[in-house]
Amino acid sequence: MSMENTLERKVRPTHPGEMLREDFLPDYGLTASALAKSLGVSRQSVNELLRERRAVSPEMALRLARLFGNMPEFWLNAQRAIDLWDASRAIKPSLGLIKPLDAA
Repeated sequence: MSMENTLERKVRPTHPGEMLREDFLPDYGLTASALAKSLGVSRQSVNELLRERRAVSPEMALRLARLFGNMPEFWLNAQRAIDLWDASRAIKPSLGLIKPLDAA
């Protein structure tokens, strides 16, 4: 059985790129170039992530978790929150047309 979620989030969740840019890079004294080198990815990939133009992939989540000593789920959950928020805004009008099913 499921319960209807009646609470609507008003503010977009924090993008993982913003977390990296505002929290992780300064705390570790890293530049975008140093982060890219440490992760073994291109500077362009890191730059796009930091500018919130790229999503965190499972591969990137594994790399970030290894580097910063946290869990890949941390990064993927942050990305999932952004993806769901964006999708809910994009299809909000059509969601209202769907009538929930009653349990049998």
